[in-house]
Amino acid sequence: MTSDFTTFRPIRPVILCGGSGTRLWPVSRQSYPKQFVDFDGGDSLLQSTAERFAGPQFLPPLVVTAEDFRFVVQDQLAAIGHPPERILIEPEPRNTAPAVLAAVLDALRDDPDALLLVAPSDHAIADPAAFVDAVQTGRAAAENGAILCFGIAPDRPETGFGYIELDAPPTADGGVMTPRGFVEKPGSDTAAAMLAEGRFLWNAGIFLFAARTMLDAFKAHAPDLIETVTKATDDARDDGMFRRLAPTDWTHVRSVSIDYAIMERAQNLAVIPYHGAWSDLGSWSAIWQRSGADDAGLATRGAVTQIDCTDSYLATAEDGIELVGIGLDGIVAVATGDAVLVADKTRVQDVSKAVADMKARSVPQATRSRRDHRPWGWFDVLALGERFQVKRIVVKPGAKLSLQSHVHRSEHWIVVSGTARVTVGDTVSLVSETESVHVPLGAVHRLENPGRVPMVLIEVQTGTYLGEDDIVRYDDDYRRS
Repeated sequence: MTSDFTTFRPIRPVILCGGSGTRLWPVSRQSYPKQFVDFDGGDSLLQSTAERFAGPQFLPPLVVTAEDFRFVVQDQLAAIGHPPERILIEPEPRNTAPAVLAAVLDALRDDPDALLLVAPSDHAIADPAAFVDAVQTGRAAAENGAILCFGIAPDRPETGFGYIELDAPPTADGGVMTPRGFVEKPGSDTAAAMLAEGRFLWNAGIFLFAARTMLDAFKAHAPDLIETVTKATDDARDDGMFRRLAPTDWTHVRSVSIDYAIMERAQNLAVIPYHGAWSDLGSWSAIWQRSGADDAGLATRGAVTQIDCTDSYLATAEDGIELVGIGLDGIVAVATGDAVLVADKTRVQDVSKAVADMKARSVPQATRSRRDHRPWGWFDVLALGERFQVKRIVVKPGAKLSLQSHVHRSEHWIVVSGTARVTVGDTVSLVSETESVHVPLGAVHRLENPGRVPMVLIEVQTGTYLGEDDIVRYDDDYRRS
């Protein structure tokens, strides 16, 4: 097949930013999953992914995410100077195949020759330049109609990953190869045999292809998705850089992975072997492996005191918590402000089972983070008791909360730093540090930060019901209902 692409066509990264990351609980939770978390004192995993694909070879990314995360995505990418071209909002999760197809259809609206690189938002790649080189290696094959998979050269008999089978061991030059097939997560004996044989690569879940090639693959192998996802994208509603897929149409979309819907069926696949360090950070054991353990196998983060601990990972995820470990071996211990995980390092894959058990018992820590991120900033709960709640609220410069009222509670605000513009009824006032204002039950009110630095205040709520759903909104910059 002859390529009709230009010599240099920038690639559009498509960053898949869904998932709940339950295996990294308690730091990763449904309300704030692992892709938004900083695990090593630098950027979040999402930010690292965007940075990885920010060179001249790439266009601004297209991000596919959920309604609850749209402003987190926007803020985190703006903070590193790489705002997305667009954020596609899924009304509800439908696995990776519908997300990829929605991105393909969206890209084709702008460019019929679009070249797309689909990547999860929560992977760690130690040498991003080498990985970009691997992407460039596969460009010609993708331009000429192949769907490129990226296979990671394994360094251990991992049972938690899927594998790509090759006809022969990959060569050192990392050239394009043809896959023989895929192997689902194997048992330990099978994984060890595949590692010894040298013909098997971990399936990274990263793909490079021309958008029209992938569209043809969906037409051939998942035509039902073509009909339903096309309807949801055709009826999508634009809201600034957000494009909201139509909720009514999206409910009819089949939930299926891109591997099952396309990759295991398509005949035009190719593989780029990658020999560098890679991790999907799918467990605390994976975090330990990349955390720079000492000679005794101990890795720590945060405020940790340890005595005679070996082969372990000990971490505190918030200020004001001291974790003490004595004589621990092969243990993962992670403490946040409202939960503690202690697990045998060989059993960390079972963390998701514990989360499922807590969800079944309606334990709030199973899904909700202590810090609640909002488009205007964030808050966390400092104290909660019968008929009262105390919050710390941080409002970003220039941001404002909705104009709202409450049916069941009154509020008292004390400004700790910065200046607040406060509306209560018909009165608008500026409230400075150490000053306070009372918001009576039922009063229409609004809180704004007119300054250039974050504004911090303490909110004391009193009333018969203190839930977040006790909000009647009259006006909202963020178009929340």
